[in-house]
Amino acid sequence: MRILQITAGAANMYCGSCLRDNALATELKRQGHDVVLMPVYTPTLTDEANVSEDRVFFGGISVYLQQKSALFRHTPAIVDRILFDNNWALRKASGKSIGVDPKFLGEMTVDMLRGEGGPLGKEFRKLADWVRGENKFDVISLPFTLLIALAAPLKSAGRTRIVCTLQGEDLFLDGLMEPYQTQAKELIRAKLPFVDRFIAVSQYYAEFMARYLNIPKAKLSVAPIGLSMEGIGAEPKPERAEFKIGYFARLDPVKGFHTLSEAFRTLRQRDGLPPLRLEAAGYLLNEHKGYLEAEREKLKGLPFEYHGALDREEKIRFLQDVDMICVPTNYVEPKGLFVLEALASGTPILLPAHGAFPEILSRTGGGMLYPPGDKEALVDSMQAMILDKERRLEMAAEGAANVRTHYSAEVMAAAHLTAYSS
Repeated sequence: MRILQITAGAANMYCGSCLRDNALATELKRQGHDVVLMPVYTPTLTDEANVSEDRVFFGGISVYLQQKSALFRHTPAIVDRILFDNNWALRKASGKSIGVDPKFLGEMTVDMLRGEGGPLGKEFRKLADWVRGENKFDVISLPFTLLIALAAPLKSAGRTRIVCTLQGEDLFLDGLMEPYQTQAKELIRAKLPFVDRFIAVSQYYAEFMARYLNIPKAKLSVAPIGLSMEGIGAEPKPERAEFKIGYFARLDPVKGFHTLSEAFRTLRQRDGLPPLRLEAAGYLLNEHKGYLEAEREKLKGLPFEYHGALDREEKIRFLQDVDMICVPTNYVEPKGLFVLEALASGTPILLPAHGAFPEILSRTGGGMLYPPGDKEALVDSMQAMILDKERRLEMAAEGAANVRTHYSAEVMAAAHLTAYSS
């Protein structure tokens, strides 16, 4: 099968969607399919071998300039590619923090969803022209509904089927200020007919998005997120008196690090527990540096370390070393890649019972759930996991085995091929 898989770069940040898209393309290629993984906005950053193309469409610089000035909407495509859309320029721009006000972000989102008839129409024509010049694709895959305006022009240019992944765009849409949030949802709903199949990364998210965007259930498939298991193994935990509680996710209020910080401080005051240490790792956006510093101040004098963003080898060592992972997200997670990574590394996990978490743990048995938002239940569950070493080891072994059965890259690829064939 010949597949054009579009993926959205997240500049210099390890992004769960980029990692998932790259793992899927890698596995499909391994199975002999002809896959072109094409970045938009910026080049992608992955912690495995990156199989995406060097070329970038909808380059972040070009889109920004065309949004700001009509002058750049008429420059020749070759000029854009030489000056703005080359990887050097995009990576250079990605390394800088550019403040984007909410109004501008909302306007750009709506203009992207207006498609060919909007101020960014030149970018849509560039990609459509490229598709026309390529050998025919059997399927063109969009990474999320924020790019659904590509469906109609690419369907026409490629004379092919269009699929669209659903993998967490509600968080972005709900963060837009009005009237842009309402306008964006209306534009997405108007373009649903141009997509042949929507593929959700979890059963929870399929049901949620059917309600959220009025996607017809007959057009929905589920392909659970999968993980490349290469180099990941469940190692025995080091023998030590200290118990390490780990946090592995973006350092962001929606991921709930502050909730874990508070629970850790409460646990330290309880009797009958071993010495406790809190270890955190994950990407930190510039706008969240103050958030982390505020939590550091609350943890002052306590055994806490933040390791920053980790590459693949560092990530695996971190997950194998800690005794448990707890990420008490406020956001209702649609996929939870970090859950699979922890389980594959032989580390049990404690999570709020919402989003994709219950279905992942029901299939893997690799951890415990607690009622979302219940801080006392969170602390009690952490204590139970700390004290019951036998059960903790059972969960670690079950999780490491079952995540390979249900959430491997091979399983993910098979589910996608079934959806494409439908």
